[in-house]
Amino acid sequence: MQIKTFKTHAIRPQDSLGEILDSYLPRLEERSIVAVTSKIISLTEGRVVAKGEVASKQALIRQSADGYLDVASPYGIEITIKNNILIPSAGIDESNGDGYYILYPEDIQKSAAFIWNHLRARHDVQELGIIITDSHTTPMRRGIIGIGLGWCGFSALYSYIGKPDCFNVPLKVSITNLLDSLAVAAVVCMGEGNEQTPLAVIKDAPKAVFQNRPPTQEELQALQIPLEEDLYAPLLANSRWVFT
Repeated sequence: MQIKTFKTHAIRPQDSLGEILDSYLPRLEERSIVAVTSKIISLTEGRVVAKGEVASKQALIRQSADGYLDVASPYGIEITIKNNILIPSAGIDESNGDGYYILYPEDIQKSAAFIWNHLRARHDVQELGIIITDSHTTPMRRGIIGIGLGWCGFSALYSYIGKPDCFNVPLKVSITNLLDSLAVAAVVCMGEGNEQTPLAVIKDAPKAVFQNRPPTQEELQALQIPLEEDLYAPLLANSRWVFT
């Protein structure tokens, strides 16, 4: 697998996403997967709030979250659920925000489909994947890693169910989250600081099954696990959540 990142100008609110993609991405080949950080999508959509316009960051986070944990957390960071993802601060970020809080895109899957349609038409390719990335933390592990918030043009999950293991025993539950796996790799290359490389192109992604359409509602739901059914339900379901 190969990953190459692309440097852009410092993206500002209301810049054109289409123009950014056209200006900085190279000619795309069939079976490429383009990773785009959610932050530049939010900026181009105007999904920002000036710091002086809200009473506090905590209030903005709780307003934006689908649910938040009503307990004091370390470091003053809110523990939240947003778009069925357990993530700090409802994904709201202020790094590289130049005085703004940056919210998630309004409709992440709609943004992914726009990028997919735009790039397929411009580069005359049929098999193309899109990943909208962000960073998140893993409980009890130091450091941040990538996560895929949305996608288009390929299957997010790769199932091993029914396939044999090394001793020819059929696997019963193993499913690879290809979306997040590729997002992790792309985010490592794109960086978290002043690299200014919010775009990446992945080539020769293993196990990628391309699709000539956006994901269906059934495929979107297949990626998610209800809180009560999650492996960590004993921790999550018994916590003091406030759902908004």
